[in-house]
This record gives sequence, structure tokens and C-alpha cells, in this order.
Amino acid sequence: MAFSAMDVKNLREKTGCGMMDCKKALSESNGDMNTAIDFLREKGLAAATKKSSRIAAEGVAFACVNEKGNIGVVIEVNAETDFVAKNAEFNNFVQICADTVIKNNPKTIEDLMACKASGSELTVEELVREKILTIGENIKIRRFARFEGVVATYIHASGRIGVLVKFETSPEIAEKEEFKLFAKDIAMQIAAANPGYLNSKTVPTEVLEHEKKILTEQVMNDGKPANIAEKIVMGRISKFYKENCLIDQIFVKDNNISVSEYIKQTANKLGGDIEILDFVRFEKGEGLEKKEDNFANEVASMIK
Repeated sequence: MAFSAMDVKNLREKTGCGMMDCKKALSESNGDMNTAIDFLREKGLAAATKKSSRIAAEGVAFACVNEKGNIGVVIEVNAETDFVAKNAEFNNFVQICADTVIKNNPKTIEDLMACKASGSELTVEELVREKILTIGENIKIRRFARFEGVVATYIHASGRIGVLVKFETSPEIAEKEEFKLFAKDIAMQIAAANPGYLNSKTVPTEVLEHEKKILTEQVMNDGKPANIAEKIVMGRISKFYKENCLIDQIFVKDNNISVSEYIKQTANKLGGDIEILDFVRFEKGEGLEKKEDNFANEVASMIK
């Protein structure tokens, strides 16, 4: 499988490795990006434990709760330019989409598009077409998530990141101002530290086995015997949990405690039990490639 200069560039962005190392990795992996990343990690050249795509598309990641505070939504809506993403009409449209998700509880984007938009006689699909015409850019509802129960939301950097969290606790605790501040702290933690999983139990078996394989190759390449390598790998898996699992992460507002310890402290202070059940974090444009036009060619085409 052949690979291009753009593949080399993308691999360098994903791993931080040198050009020649990236070329060799792609050559050894027949041009497969994921296999090339694994090759670099096995050689100890790429230290990243997460594979992330370049964030490029414009739009917003938005999150909100209903008036009763018992339903929360996080949604990503994309536009072509940052200018439109800051437009009041566009952001009002995003709010309408979120309100529609709250009210109708659609399961898919297709279901949402067929819903009557909140406060309108148009369907969401018809409203999207209308906004494309009036705003003058392509607009796409990319994804959403909806939780019911004790929920909290957080929006970072005017819509760059949107977070939705669901908790298990008593109604009495959920109404307390101290809990609401705690819930916001957890949502901010998710925005800042970007955990991939809630806890070690929620890490898929295939992800864990893949990580163990990579780590084992790293240790064996360092010349460690098999019996020692196994112990080292288990220690590094523990580090993987601390970096990637929300409950095990260091609490960003107090580096002396973990998130789980912060939860326990807050629960004891409020006199009850608190548990994080689930969370969703959307970062605008995550995994999408932005169209990159050659400016000189663009000007030339306009002149023609």
C-alpha cells in the first residue's frame, strides 16, 4: 500500500516523530496509519497513549439543561467558518436544536432531523436548509447526547468544548449549592483532562490488550527479560488508567488528590453518596479535516 507526503505529515502531527522515522514506519506498515503509529510506539519513538485527529472544522460544541435541571444535552453543530460560528443567528439555531433534543429525545441524527424544531412549525431538516440559505454556509448537525437525572454541563472557550455529566445521588444533595459547584468541577475536569473512559472497568478489553501489547514490545526492545517485563508493563498499565480514566486522574484543581478522592470528600461533606455514572465530551471539529484551499489557485479561479 503506497503512502503520500500528506500521510507522512499527518503521522508527524499525530506522533511528534521525525520525518524519516515516519517514512520508515509507513513503509513497514504498508501505509496503514494505525499500524505505523504502533510501530513508532513499539520502538519507543512515539510516547502518545492516545491517537487524536487534527481538529479543523468550525462550529460549536454546545451543552445545556432544561428548566427543571433534570435533562441535559451536549450537541455539536458544524459550519464552514469561525465567523459564522460566532454569529447570533447560528447560535440561536444551535440552541433550538438542543431544545428539540431535550423535548423529543431522538435517538439518531436522522430522528432529530425529522422532529419539529422547538418553537417552530418547521422540521429540524427544513430549518437547517433555511439557515444554509440565510447564513450562506453549509451547516451540519454532527452529533448529540442526552442524559436524564442528576446532570451538569460545561462549555469551554465559547463552544470549543462541550461536556455533559450524569451523577447518582439523592435529591437533597443534588439541590445543594455545594454539589452544583462540585458537579461543575467534574465537568471542567473532563474538559481539561480529556479522559477516554470513566474508570478501569469501562476500558474495552481490546483497548487494554492492545495497550499491553505495545507496552510489552517497548520493554522487550529495551532488553528486559520476560518475567521483569510483565511487572513493568503492569506498572505502566496503572499509569495508563491514571491518564485515561476520569476516576483515576489527578484532580486538576488540586494535584494532591485524585478525582475519586475529591468525590469521596464531597460526599462526606454533604452527608450522602455521590457517583459519576457517565459523561460525554465533544470538541468541535474533532476528527474532521478542514478544507485547505491554495490561496493563489483560489485567486486565479476567481479571475477566470
